[in-house]
Amino acid sequence: MVQFSSVLLRKLGVVACMGAAALAMGTVQAQPEWPGKPINYIVPYPAGGTTDILARLVAMKVGQALHTTIVVENRPGATGAIGSAFVARAAPDGYTLLGASTASHAINPALNPKLPYDAVKSFAPVVLLGTIPSVLIVGPNSSHKTVKDLLAAAKAKPGAVTFASGGNGTILQMSSELLQQHENVRMTHVPYKGDVPAIQDVIAGHVDFMFAPTAPILPHVQAGKLRALAVATAARVPSLPNVPTMAEAGVPGFEAEQWQGIFAPAGTPPAIVQRLNAEINRALQDPEVKAQLDKLGIKIAGGAPERLTEIQKADIAKWSRVGKAANITLE
Repeated sequence: MVQFSSVLLRKLGVVACMGAAALAMGTVQAQPEWPGKPINYIVPYPAGGTTDILARLVAMKVGQALHTTIVVENRPGATGAIGSAFVARAAPDGYTLLGASTASHAINPALNPKLPYDAVKSFAPVVLLGTIPSVLIVGPNSSHKTVKDLLAAAKAKPGAVTFASGGNGTILQMSSELLQQHENVRMTHVPYKGDVPAIQDVIAGHVDFMFAPTAPILPHVQAGKLRALAVATAARVPSLPNVPTMAEAGVPGFEAEQWQGIFAPAGTPPAIVQRLNAEINRALQDPEVKAQLDKLGIKIAGGAPERLTEIQKADIAKWSRVGKAANITLE
């Protein structure tokens, strides 16, 4: 039987410890620092919309700060559900982000019980980018000079007043549904395939009114082709300083804002989420970004990831109530 001296055993122990330490260091070194490759930013809507424009602004600024490329990829369909489902299934490694909105992450889960993901549990909130006010608009020749005029007409002839939207289940339809429930009136919905044709028919007088985001209607209002009767926000909008809030127009307690935010797949490491949150918050204060957001009528939000969760959960509850009362479902 081979006998080993105590000195040799001590030497072998030292070598073993050094080997284990070296192996551990090698394992740590084998894990590249994030981000070690391009980040995919999924937009669940077509190119050119608000979510897409925001994504490209964020991708440019945050990509520079992180010394990487952020690739914006459009995966539209099903009111944002297709792109959202893709991100929900993605690896939670910090290399996939989702540009989300009220439509995809509040109205969709409120109206569609068959979504292939949980709008809250399947995602990790990163940041609330901003909010977009809805504006109640009528055509230039409309007999409705105020919100009270519009509501009086709706009460006098239930169903006779018509409202447009960019499609069934959109925030624009839901805002008008909320107004009907808030004021106990009945009006008729006229859905369009997108906001632009809906706005055009309001201008032409084919539809009585609609709620619309500020950016696409602002030039028409300034040119006198549309009249803005009220903004559905708690405070007046800087780009429309002479337009009253719904409360000032005689409808207290009525608000209908859209929001834009960024999510990652659930399980994304908190350190990565916090780094993204910090860099995006910094980007939102960039003068170039702020100028672009002003043009889009977006009020910058930012803040901690929890702020996005709070507004999302509140809106899911709000639009669930509205959808149930109006018997609206999406599948």
